[in-house]
Amino acid sequence: MKFYSTNNKDHKVSLREAVIKGLAPDQGLYMPEQIPQLPASFLENLSKLSFQEIGYEVIGAIFGEDLSHNEIKELVDHTLAFDAPLVEVEKDIYTLELFHGPTLAFKDFGARFCSKLMSMLVEEEKVRVLVATSGDTGSAVANGFYKVPDVEVIILYPSGKVSVLQEKQFTTLGENVKALEVDGVFDDCQRMVKEAFLDRELNEKMLLTSANSINIARWIPQCLYYFYAYSRLPKGNKKVVFSVPSGNFGNIAAGILAERMGLPIDGFVASTNVNKVVPDYLKGVPFRARPSLQTISNSMDVGNPSNFYRLLALYDGDEDLLKEKVKGYFFDDATTREVMKEVKDTRGYVMDPHGAVAYLGLKEYRESNSDVVGVFLETAHPGKFRDVVKAVHQEEVVLPKRLAAFLEGKKKVEKLPNDFVAFKKYLMAK
Repeated sequence: MKFYSTNNKDHKVSLREAVIKGLAPDQGLYMPEQIPQLPASFLENLSKLSFQEIGYEVIGAIFGEDLSHNEIKELVDHTLAFDAPLVEVEKDIYTLELFHGPTLAFKDFGARFCSKLMSMLVEEEKVRVLVATSGDTGSAVANGFYKVPDVEVIILYPSGKVSVLQEKQFTTLGENVKALEVDGVFDDCQRMVKEAFLDRELNEKMLLTSANSINIARWIPQCLYYFYAYSRLPKGNKKVVFSVPSGNFGNIAAGILAERMGLPIDGFVASTNVNKVVPDYLKGVPFRARPSLQTISNSMDVGNPSNFYRLLALYDGDEDLLKEKVKGYFFDDATTREVMKEVKDTRGYVMDPHGAVAYLGLKEYRESNSDVVGVFLETAHPGKFRDVVKAVHQEEVVLPKRLAAFLEGKKKVEKLPNDFVAFKKYLMAK
């Protein structure tokens, strides 16, 4: 399978180059040359298959030309080493809990897949993985690549704009994980990482790659839990819709990839906080990047979502079809807090702020589409946002032991100004 750039379909590379380079030279994102269609027999028997068995089939369809059967099995088994339970919250509304991995966030799936695949593809060469994070990406990638030989992870994050627990999960590891605290916002961190990939002098001196969702090895495996969630839904004649809390839009793009491969998903809800570039676009406003605004759902504080162009590519550039299949809604912090309290008080279910935004989006969608079964993605354990959750519910959040253990670690960080020249100097010193 070849992978093309979203900026130039004639620019095609191998799997190894797409994974190791991360970003195309023309700043486009890599996409599979063909989206494979899964057999009807597989889709009809999903409910009889385990998470891993689903993974072997789906990953095999995309990467089967480049990886052996045993490599695919090893890759999937490593990635899907924990469950993603589907929980009924109320009639016809379910949540997909994606926080049962090592760092209690959905990005554990992509980070584990990416680190394993990269270790298979690297050929005795040191790789530097550059990561911009607004929260959970940093912790998932740091822990996914922790102590992986010949790989150094460098994480850029906006000072004061990630939760204490998120920060602790990637700043206390040490070893091959370096953390840079940037005087800026997430979009500044993302910009500097992209500039590094395009800097000729840096790339002549060292091998740089990304583990953000711009990298296909981080992005593609996220489609697996859409198949799994669908397989565990009660059988019926109602349409199925997924509501996804969206920041950089890789997660919802992975769901659309699953639908393009044949999974019968009828629609998607792009749920955001007040960083509403894409919801505005879906309602007819021209796409335009904006400065990000800080919210309590900080992993969605993105004003220039990289994966927007993947959304278009998945629908072959058909904006009308994209707007028909994906609906967008946004919600402010006050509304998010209100629904967190309401759902716990009435349903007994505790959501993190990101899951709460996805729930709100699904509820709004169902106001005019009441005949659907909806799944909203709960992308992080509420304990990762314990200050917000505690303030909403007026009670302490019990942290899982592996999450609480990070609080005991000592931060190891370097400060960095919001300046690419300073970042380049840091990298060149290595």
